[in-house]
Amino acid sequence: MTISPEKLHALVAAVLKDDAAPAISDLALPGGVPDSGPKTVSRAEFAVAMNVALHWGLLARVPTAAAYAADCRAAGRKIILDHGALRTVILPGHAPTGAVPAGADAFARILEPLGYVRADIYPLDRLRMTGYAWCHSAFPDSIAQFFISELHVDRFGPDFAAAAKRIFGTTREPLTADALAVLDEFAERGEVALNRAAAALPAIVGAFDRHHDVPSLSDYETLKAASAEAAWIATEGNAFNHGTDRVSDVEAVADAQRAAGRAMKDRIEVSGSGRVRQTAYRADWVERSFVGEDGAAVTLSVPGSFYEFIDREVDPSNGLIDLKFDSGNAQGIFKMTASLDA
Repeated sequence: MTISPEKLHALVAAVLKDDAAPAISDLALPGGVPDSGPKTVSRAEFAVAMNVALHWGLLARVPTAAAYAADCRAAGRKIILDHGALRTVILPGHAPTGAVPAGADAFARILEPLGYVRADIYPLDRLRMTGYAWCHSAFPDSIAQFFISELHVDRFGPDFAAAAKRIFGTTREPLTADALAVLDEFAERGEVALNRAAAALPAIVGAFDRHHDVPSLSDYETLKAASAEAAWIATEGNAFNHGTDRVSDVEAVADAQRAAGRAMKDRIEVSGSGRVRQTAYRADWVERSFVGEDGAAVTLSVPGSFYEFIDREVDPSNGLIDLKFDSGNAQGIFKMTASLDA
């Protein structure tokens, strides 16, 4: 018996209200996740609900992703959420990022209690970043993975570091005491009462967002001059940088999306093994506010989030789908939020 539709709807509706039903309907839900009972929520069930809400939030922010999802609905095809990606920063000395733990640790405290484990590390040296893959220990090929990257501020110059500290040092704690208590209970017992889980989910989903102050334009420009990725984090925070549909033929999808007039990456990224292929839309542009030199608000168009496509072949060494990522692929995909294509 898998998670009951009623329970999943109750959880997702705690975040999305009336949008819960279409958000759930868009996705191919993980099979084999057992129902823990009518009054409790397992860590895996909670992870599924969290991922449904995060995916819907991405569609709300990315018009091209929403258009793709509408195409899938019209065709009767469910999206297979392969992974979501987010970016973080590591300040010098591994200092806390404002009121939250440094870098990926801010999200390890969410993912680990829900059954995720850090599966691999990917150097992203061209970007002065490191990527971490988080995979669900019980349902690795069906519950969506997370790809969390850290930008190493200490690999840049002193002016960059000072600007980064001014921006990201204002980060507020998004998790309430009740949400932290629920995560602790998931870590200890593996399940939580349904009413408590539903009450905690909005704050936990809300952690995947921007929680620092509006940056000054001068600090933003300092970051942007050295790192498009740092500039992106300055405006978008820890929101999903992209979500990814697992498809059967990424090249065919790319051709179809170009034919539909959507701006796509120029080439497909292929992993060193040849088993993982990825491409993506270019990021949609969004309007964001900055603080000008005179203290007045300044609005600019900047790159927002985007949507990605991936196909994965079976690894002949074990007969299982290859769930790995690739450093080269990731660095190519990250260019979708820069002004230059790759």
